[in-house]
Amino acid sequence: MDNRTITVLYGKHPKPMVKELMQVLEVEKEIPSKDTLIGLKPNLVVAKPHETGATTSPEMVAGVIEYLQEHGFTNIIILEGSWVGDSTPRAFRTCGYTEISKRYNVPLYDCQREKASFHDAGDGMRIEVVDLAMKVGYLINMPVLKGHCQTSMTCALKNMKGILTNQEKRKFHTQGLHKPIAYLGKIRKGDLILVDGMCGDLDFEEGGNPIPMNRMLAGTDPVLMDAYAAALMGYELDEVPYIGIAERIGVGSADLSTATIRELNQATDTIKAMPSRRAKQLAQYVEADQACSACYGSLIHALARMSDHGTLRKIPGKIHIGQGYKGKTMDGIGIGACTAGLSCSLKNGCPPSGKAILEFLENLR
Repeated sequence: MDNRTITVLYGKHPKPMVKELMQVLEVEKEIPSKDTLIGLKPNLVVAKPHETGATTSPEMVAGVIEYLQEHGFTNIIILEGSWVGDSTPRAFRTCGYTEISKRYNVPLYDCQREKASFHDAGDGMRIEVVDLAMKVGYLINMPVLKGHCQTSMTCALKNMKGILTNQEKRKFHTQGLHKPIAYLGKIRKGDLILVDGMCGDLDFEEGGNPIPMNRMLAGTDPVLMDAYAAALMGYELDEVPYIGIAERIGVGSADLSTATIRELNQATDTIKAMPSRRAKQLAQYVEADQACSACYGSLIHALARMSDHGTLRKIPGKIHIGQGYKGKTMDGIGIGACTAGLSCSLKNGCPPSGKAILEFLENLR
């Protein structure tokens, strides 16, 4: 599997999507043997359903298990530890994982209760990691692409905090999060990263502002994956310091210019419901007509960055987006290839990234 490639699949149905991704990547050829202990590490930071934008889709996890079992792999576990103050067993129940465990005979392990040991990450960093996470022979990291109130965003690298003890999680916060998150990547990172980009929260790790983006990402380099995720959300790399730190200490490469972004299909599904809270406020700047959720989600992320920068007032009018503008010639601001006929349009990218949209909008005259 090429660690310089990120594979993207668009759609609305997590289980068949993740199975298609795994088939394209031929994941079964990467696992050492049929007896290998395979660990699935979702994001169950809080006991909230996937639809809130906080946690990994249970259907996505079910799809991974089905694919593995269909290819003869039965030694599978799910391991996770919710954030300090919440109960992992409650998260397992609320998020549908208890039912998955029973249906597929896959045990659940609460990392808040597992034994752990300290490991040297270099440069004086010692991190206490759950022993079970180190024993797993093939680890599939399954983060949610979403915002975070302290680190701007969270994806592959930060999702590994779930394999720490509660005491170590507290210590990470006293250390400013970014440095220890990066160094954790030197101790343990996933052999495969499957990112749930279906409906991640816009701002907060605990959900509440779900943005439909209806995509999944697959790769093996967590630094590259996080660099790509940052671009999708409209962030510069220096706005998410742990990505650059992880690159500097050799966890992976953040250089998207040398990466291959392989899209298996085109985004065609349209948004149906307006997200809540802040996302709904940002939508007042948008005139959507049959907008694909992937494109629309990138736009909302870009508008959120403009709100952070105090530059929303620079937008001279409504932003048009969606397939309903295809073939139309008119004055106005457009985002995406479908708005190529508008007088001022970002035509490149289908869908464009949040970063590209942000740069386009902030440079309007």
